Amino acid sequence: MTDPQRPGRATEAFFGRRKGKPLRERQAEGLAVVLPTLKLDLDAAAPARLEELFPVPVSEIRLEIGFGGGEHLIHRAAECPQTGFIGVEPFVNSMAKLVGRVTDLGLKNIRLYDDDATQVLDWLPAGSVDRIDLLYPDPWPKRKHWKRRFVSQVNLERFHRVLKPGGLFQFASDIDTYVNWTLIHCRDHGGFEWLAGQSSDWLTPFAGWPGTRYEAKARREGRSSAYLSFRKIG
Repeated sequence: MTDPQRPGRATEAFFGRRKGKPLRERQAEGLAVVLPTLKLDLDAAAPARLEELFPVPVSEIRLEIGFGGGEHLIHRAAECPQTGFIGVEPFVNSMAKLVGRVTDLGLKNIRLYDDDATQVLDWLPAGSVDRIDLLYPDPWPKRKHWKRRFVSQVNLERFHRVLKPGGLFQFASDIDTYVNWTLIHCRDHGGFEWLAGQSSDWLTPFAGWPGTRYEAKARREGRSSAYLSFRKIG
Protein backbone atom coordinates (compact mmCIF):
# COMPACT_ATOMS: atom_id res chain seq x y z
CA MET A 1 0.00 0.00 0.00
CA THR A 2 1.02 3.67 -0.20
CA ASP A 3 2.18 5.56 2.87
CA PRO A 4 -0.14 8.59 3.24
CA GLN A 5 2.70 10.59 4.79
CA ARG A 6 4.96 9.93 1.78
CA PRO A 7 2.77 9.92 -1.34
CA GLY A 8 4.06 7.63 -4.03
CA ARG A 9 6.44 5.74 -1.73
CA ALA A 10 5.35 2.18 -0.99
CA THR A 11 5.32 0.80 2.54
CA GLU A 12 4.73 -2.81 3.50
CA ALA A 13 3.36 -2.07 7.00
CA PHE A 14 5.46 -4.40 9.11
CA PHE A 15 4.85 -2.12 12.11
CA GLY A 16 1.78 -1.05 14.06
CA ARG A 17 0.98 2.32 15.62
CA ARG A 18 3.23 5.28 14.87
CA LYS A 19 2.82 7.45 17.98
CA GLY A 20 2.13 7.08 21.71
CA LYS A 21 2.12 9.74 24.43
CA PRO A 22 2.41 13.41 23.49
CA LEU A 23 6.03 14.47 23.12
CA ARG A 24 7.70 16.76 25.60
CA GLU A 25 8.84 20.11 24.26
CA ARG A 26 12.49 19.09 24.04
CA GLN A 27 11.59 15.87 22.22
CA ALA A 28 9.42 17.69 19.70
CA GLU A 29 12.23 20.19 19.12
CA GLY A 30 14.70 17.35 18.57
CA LEU A 31 12.49 15.82 15.91
CA ALA A 32 11.99 19.17 14.20
CA VAL A 33 15.58 20.40 14.35
CA VAL A 34 17.97 17.51 14.90
CA LEU A 35 16.35 14.60 13.06
CA PRO A 36 16.51 16.32 9.64
CA THR A 37 20.29 16.60 10.01
CA LEU A 38 20.60 12.87 10.75
CA LYS A 39 17.91 11.47 8.47
CA LEU A 40 18.74 9.55 5.30
CA ASP A 41 17.54 11.28 2.15
CA LEU A 42 16.04 8.47 0.12
CA ASP A 43 15.09 10.86 -2.66
CA ALA A 44 18.80 11.23 -3.44
CA ALA A 45 20.94 8.43 -4.75
CA ALA A 46 22.78 6.46 -2.09
CA PRO A 47 26.53 7.08 -2.09
CA ALA A 48 28.59 4.25 -3.54
CA ARG A 49 30.42 4.14 -0.22
CA LEU A 50 28.06 4.46 2.73
CA GLU A 51 30.95 5.69 4.85
CA GLU A 52 30.39 9.04 3.12
CA LEU A 53 27.12 9.43 5.04
CA PHE A 54 29.03 10.15 8.24
CA PRO A 55 31.04 13.25 9.21
CA VAL A 56 33.63 11.09 11.00
CA PRO A 57 35.79 8.29 9.56
CA VAL A 58 34.12 4.87 9.82
CA SER A 59 35.38 1.52 8.59
CA GLU A 60 32.18 -0.55 8.62
CA ILE A 61 28.41 -0.11 8.38
CA ARG A 62 25.78 -1.59 10.68
CA LEU A 63 22.00 -1.37 10.19
CA GLU A 64 19.53 -1.78 13.06
CA ILE A 65 15.89 -2.26 12.08
CA GLY A 66 13.31 -1.21 14.67
CA PHE A 67 15.58 0.04 17.46
CA GLY A 68 12.73 0.55 19.95
CA GLY A 69 14.02 2.29 23.06
CA GLY A 70 17.41 2.71 21.40
CA GLU A 71 19.41 1.11 24.24
CA HIS A 72 21.26 -1.26 21.94
CA LEU A 73 21.92 1.26 19.16
CA ILE A 74 23.27 3.91 21.54
CA HIS A 75 25.43 1.37 23.37
CA ARG A 76 26.96 0.04 20.16
CA ALA A 77 27.52 3.47 18.64
CA ALA A 78 29.28 4.69 21.78
CA GLU A 79 31.53 1.62 22.10
CA CYS A 80 32.33 1.42 18.36
CA PRO A 81 33.03 4.95 17.09
CA GLN A 82 34.74 3.46 14.02
CA THR A 83 31.43 1.91 12.91
CA GLY A 84 28.74 3.85 11.09
CA PHE A 85 25.24 2.98 12.33
CA ILE A 86 21.98 3.36 10.46
CA GLY A 87 18.96 3.09 12.75
CA VAL A 88 15.41 2.69 11.47
CA GLU A 89 12.36 3.19 13.69
CA PRO A 90 8.87 4.36 12.61
CA PHE A 91 7.54 4.87 16.18
CA VAL A 92 7.73 8.62 16.82
CA ASN A 93 8.26 8.44 20.59
CA SER A 94 11.17 6.01 20.24
CA MET A 95 12.79 8.19 17.58
CA ALA A 96 12.40 11.28 19.77
CA LYS A 97 14.05 9.50 22.69
CA LEU A 98 16.97 8.34 20.58
CA VAL A 99 17.54 11.74 18.98
CA GLY A 100 17.81 13.22 22.46
CA ARG A 101 20.43 10.65 23.49
CA VAL A 102 22.43 11.19 20.30
CA THR A 103 22.46 14.92 21.04
CA ASP A 104 23.40 14.48 24.70
CA LEU A 105 26.26 12.11 23.91
CA GLY A 106 27.46 13.99 20.85
CA LEU A 107 27.50 10.83 18.71
CA LYS A 108 28.58 11.46 15.12
CA ASN A 109 28.39 7.89 13.78
CA ILE A 110 24.59 7.52 13.61
CA ARG A 111 22.19 8.14 10.75
CA LEU A 112 18.45 7.59 11.06
CA TYR A 113 15.26 6.89 9.16
CA ASP A 114 11.76 7.17 10.62
CA ASP A 115 9.68 5.06 8.26
CA ASP A 116 9.55 1.59 6.71
CA ALA A 117 12.89 -0.23 6.78
CA THR A 118 12.19 -1.88 3.43
CA GLN A 119 12.53 1.56 1.84
CA VAL A 120 16.05 1.84 3.27
CA LEU A 121 16.96 -1.70 2.23
CA ASP A 122 15.87 -1.00 -1.35
CA TRP A 123 17.85 2.28 -1.35
CA LEU A 124 21.11 0.83 -0.05
CA PRO A 125 23.73 -0.28 -2.59
CA ALA A 126 24.37 -4.00 -3.00
CA GLY A 127 27.11 -5.36 -0.76
CA SER A 128 27.34 -2.20 1.34
CA VAL A 129 26.45 -3.32 4.90
CA ASP A 130 28.55 -5.37 7.33
CA ARG A 131 25.81 -6.31 9.78
CA ILE A 132 22.03 -6.17 10.15
CA ASP A 133 20.40 -6.28 13.59
CA LEU A 134 16.72 -7.21 14.00
CA LEU A 135 16.21 -7.30 17.75
CA TYR A 136 12.88 -8.10 19.40
CA PRO A 137 10.82 -7.22 16.33
CA ASP A 138 7.04 -7.13 16.59
CA PRO A 139 6.13 -10.84 16.73
CA TRP A 140 2.61 -10.41 15.34
CA PRO A 141 1.55 -13.37 17.53
CA LYS A 142 -1.79 -14.09 15.88
CA ARG A 143 -1.38 -16.57 13.05
CA LYS A 144 -3.48 -14.44 10.70
CA HIS A 145 -0.91 -11.63 11.14
CA TRP A 146 2.22 -13.73 10.62
CA LYS A 147 2.49 -12.39 7.07
CA ARG A 148 3.39 -9.04 8.65
CA ARG A 149 6.48 -10.43 10.40
CA PHE A 150 9.57 -8.71 9.10
CA VAL A 151 11.43 -11.95 8.47
CA SER A 152 10.18 -13.22 5.13
CA GLN A 153 11.72 -14.60 1.98
CA VAL A 154 11.34 -11.19 0.32
CA ASN A 155 13.10 -9.35 3.15
CA LEU A 156 15.78 -12.02 3.53
CA GLU A 157 16.55 -11.48 -0.13
CA ARG A 158 16.84 -7.76 0.62
CA PHE A 159 19.24 -8.58 3.47
CA HIS A 160 21.27 -10.87 1.24
CA ARG A 161 21.57 -8.19 -1.44
CA VAL A 162 22.81 -5.39 0.81
CA LEU A 163 25.12 -7.44 3.06
CA LYS A 164 28.77 -7.68 2.16
CA PRO A 165 30.19 -11.17 1.51
CA GLY A 166 30.35 -12.83 4.92
CA GLY A 167 28.16 -10.13 6.47
CA LEU A 168 26.03 -10.96 9.51
CA PHE A 169 22.30 -10.95 10.20
CA GLN A 170 21.57 -11.03 13.94
CA PHE A 171 18.10 -11.72 15.32
CA ALA A 172 16.82 -11.78 18.90
CA SER A 173 13.35 -12.63 20.21
CA ASP A 174 11.57 -14.08 23.22
CA ILE A 175 8.74 -15.51 21.11
CA ASP A 176 9.33 -19.19 20.31
CA THR A 177 7.17 -19.20 17.19
CA TYR A 178 9.10 -16.27 15.73
CA VAL A 179 12.46 -17.86 16.55
CA ASN A 180 11.42 -21.07 14.79
CA TRP A 181 9.93 -19.02 11.95
CA THR A 182 13.26 -17.22 11.45
CA LEU A 183 15.31 -20.41 11.53
CA ILE A 184 13.06 -22.05 8.94
CA HIS A 185 12.97 -18.99 6.67
CA CYS A 186 16.75 -18.59 6.75
CA ARG A 187 17.21 -22.30 6.04
CA ASP A 188 14.77 -22.20 3.14
CA HIS A 189 16.34 -19.07 1.68
CA GLY A 190 19.67 -20.82 1.30
CA GLY A 191 21.81 -17.69 1.45
CA PHE A 192 22.42 -17.68 5.21
CA GLU A 193 24.49 -19.98 7.42
CA TRP A 194 23.34 -20.30 11.04
CA LEU A 195 26.45 -19.90 13.18
CA ALA A 196 25.37 -21.86 16.26
CA GLY A 197 27.98 -24.49 17.06
CA GLN A 198 26.25 -25.99 20.08
CA SER A 199 22.81 -25.89 21.70
CA SER A 200 23.78 -23.22 24.23
CA ASP A 201 24.87 -20.77 21.53
CA TRP A 202 21.41 -19.60 20.61
CA LEU A 203 20.60 -18.89 24.28
CA THR A 204 23.77 -16.86 24.78
CA PRO A 205 23.52 -13.08 24.20
CA PHE A 206 25.67 -11.56 21.49
CA ALA A 207 29.14 -10.37 22.54
CA GLY A 208 28.93 -7.01 24.31
CA TRP A 209 25.14 -7.30 24.57
CA PRO A 210 23.75 -4.43 26.72
CA GLY A 211 20.24 -5.85 27.14
CA THR A 212 17.04 -4.06 26.15
CA ARG A 213 13.83 -3.11 27.91
CA TYR A 214 11.98 -5.70 25.83
CA GLU A 215 14.35 -8.40 27.04
CA ALA A 216 13.90 -7.28 30.67
CA LYS A 217 10.12 -7.41 30.27
CA ALA A 218 10.30 -10.91 28.79
CA ARG A 219 12.36 -12.15 31.74
CA ARG A 220 9.94 -10.61 34.23
CA GLU A 221 7.16 -12.47 32.47
CA GLY A 222 9.11 -15.74 32.55
CA ARG A 223 10.20 -15.93 28.90
CA SER A 224 13.76 -16.68 27.83
CA SER A 225 15.33 -15.16 24.74
CA ALA A 226 17.06 -16.61 21.71
CA TYR A 227 19.96 -14.92 19.92
CA LEU A 228 20.52 -16.08 16.36
CA SER A 229 23.48 -15.18 14.16
CA PHE A 230 23.54 -15.90 10.42
CA ARG A 231 26.38 -15.33 7.96
CA LYS A 232 25.70 -14.43 4.34
CA ILE A 233 26.85 -17.15 1.98
CA GLY A 234 26.64 -17.48 -1.78
